[in-house]
Amino acid sequence: MIESARRNDYEEIRVAPSGKHGENPEQPGGDGTLFAEKRWLKILAGYRQPRAGRSVFELAVTVVPFALFWAAAWAAVHYSFWPGLILVIPAAAFLLRLFMIQHDCGHGSFFARRGVDDWVGRTIGILTLTPYDYWRRAHAEHHASAGNLDERGVGDIETLTIAEYNALSRWGRLGYRLYRNPIVMFGIGPAWLFIIKQRLPFGMMRSGALPWISTMATNLAIAAAAALLIWAIGIIPFLLVHLPIVLLAGAAGVWLFYVQHQFEETHWSKKPDWQFQHAALHGASHYDLPPVLRWITGNIGIHHVHHLSSRVPYYRLPEVLRDHPELAEIGRITLMESLRCVKLVLWDEQTKRLVSFRDAAQLTAVR
Repeated sequence: MIESARRNDYEEIRVAPSGKHGENPEQPGGDGTLFAEKRWLKILAGYRQPRAGRSVFELAVTVVPFALFWAAAWAAVHYSFWPGLILVIPAAAFLLRLFMIQHDCGHGSFFARRGVDDWVGRTIGILTLTPYDYWRRAHAEHHASAGNLDERGVGDIETLTIAEYNALSRWGRLGYRLYRNPIVMFGIGPAWLFIIKQRLPFGMMRSGALPWISTMATNLAIAAAAALLIWAIGIIPFLLVHLPIVLLAGAAGVWLFYVQHQFEETHWSKKPDWQFQHAALHGASHYDLPPVLRWITGNIGIHHVHHLSSRVPYYRLPEVLRDHPELAEIGRITLMESLRCVKLVLWDEQTKRLVSFRDAAQLTAVR
């Protein structure tokens, strides 16, 4: 499945439900859950067609405010109006929204025209410091293997089972605890990912020329754009404005990605139990955000539907919930509930839930 994702990043990955040989889940005695999920694939196919005018509008109402807030923040620095630097917050919000458009382009769902989606995505990647083609391939692997304990490690948050954690050395456990520490995960992590890690195709060093071309071409474009802005406004104003925008947007992006898969009732399993449809629908959350945050994040909180049918444009995801409200309660977590997800760090294969280090220690002691 991973190889199929690499061969065709644009085609939505769809795996037919499978059970025992010859078993038909649509007939009595079959697996009704798998049948229901198979039905959802057919239903969601009706929402996959983007609307060109709407896509252009979404791009415009994201790029223009981002540029205006960026310029206003620079003007505040230029005229020594330091309280004006608070404008980096809305600028970061719109940069995050640009990343969501880049994300849809990577799935071929924004314009549904490969060439247009690719070049819009690559251009946005200069602003988000994300090499588009390299990221797209890693993200396709994430979609192909989300919730699969046998295929972890590419494009996801590292998640260990309780047994795996207990089998680590003392230093191994310390390393995992540090990795899962909120300061590292949402502070140091985004800076490392967007500023340093994505400058080279880590994880794909030997995966052909495309990851290298993507990262190096993006690096050159970033360097050229930065040099032009530094020449125009100076290096200090540039760093005072752009660096916090990137770091804030990066931290918000990592948080969203984290919460969308790291919640208590998420799904992880091994083959042959792992099934794409079930993992997509139950291994991703419905992060039910307030309307303003829902808009600025490109409806990415409707993540279970997105994983089930990644070709649905983000602006059509609310239509799915409107027409099929039963989907709204699957994996639903609110903004306040999501704050408790930070402590969930290990997968318990017996109770089928994510637990904290403390809960894991108690479970280990009684087993």
